[in-house]
Amino acid sequence: MADKRFTFSSFLIRLAAALVLVFATYNPSEYSWYHHFMATPDKLDPLLILAGLLLLTGWIIYLRATLRSLGLIGTTLVTALFAVLVWLLVDRQILSLDETTTLQYIALIMVATLMAIGISWSHIRRRLTGQLDVDDVDE
Repeated sequence: MADKRFTFSSFLIRLAAALVLVFATYNPSEYSWYHHFMATPDKLDPLLILAGLLLLTGWIIYLRATLRSLGLIGTTLVTALFAVLVWLLVDRQILSLDETTTLQYIALIMVATLMAIGISWSHIRRRLTGQLDVDDVDE
């Protein structure tokens, strides 16, 4: 039987997968699916379409899990928390709005973190409260 314990390393694995998904889709270094798609003259390249479909599948899995576990209000609250953290860093002059590349990296990391929290939230809530989601109960 598989180990059903949720640990910090379980969260880190989900975060790493979310980071790969987000940064493979788009990143400021221009080594991403988006940049490759925009640069290629052959938009109907089967390999490019396959990669896009795999990325889309990953996004759907992560976003659906995030919205199901956190809900719209929870997702909005986490997004607002991240936005206020960036605002704080800009206000304290740790970050500058002129550093657009840095801000893009921070935004992408925050999107990946939001998705990792969302896909992990049912496990985290169960550890904190002992409550199970209906989807978690075995028949």
